[in-house]
Amino acid sequence: MQEKHLYEYAVIRYVPRVEREEFINVGVILFCKRSGFIKVRVQLDRDKILRLAPEADLEFLQSNLDALEKIAAGAPDGGPIAALPPPERFRWLTAVRSASVQTSRPHPGFAADLDAALDRLFRELVL
Repeated sequence: MQEKHLYEYAVIRYVPRVEREEFINVGVILFCKRSGFIKVRVQLDRDKILRLAPEADLEFLQSNLDALEKIAAGAPDGGPIAALPPPERFRWLTAVRSASVQTSRPHPGFAADLDAALDRLFRELVL
């Protein structure tokens, strides 16, 4: 039997008007402290976003999401936060903020295959 890993995940949301609290799920972050696993998967449904927010700057939004992926991956061009250890990167990525790109509160789960868990969560929560 494969060992199961305790992980945390958060949903990445686009909130075009923070005061209205309406959002569209655009990605998922999955983190496992024990294995040092942290990944972000994102996808913009441009039509859906433009129906909710016709004034949305999709290129700016995509650049913000690209930055989240770089930070999670620890990419050299991800800035100083990307250089932090995975637990600190996850906490920074999931910190509460009043911005157009936000995350849900972290939720726990168990999985033997973390990549498969990320795929499943992405399909269920974003696609």
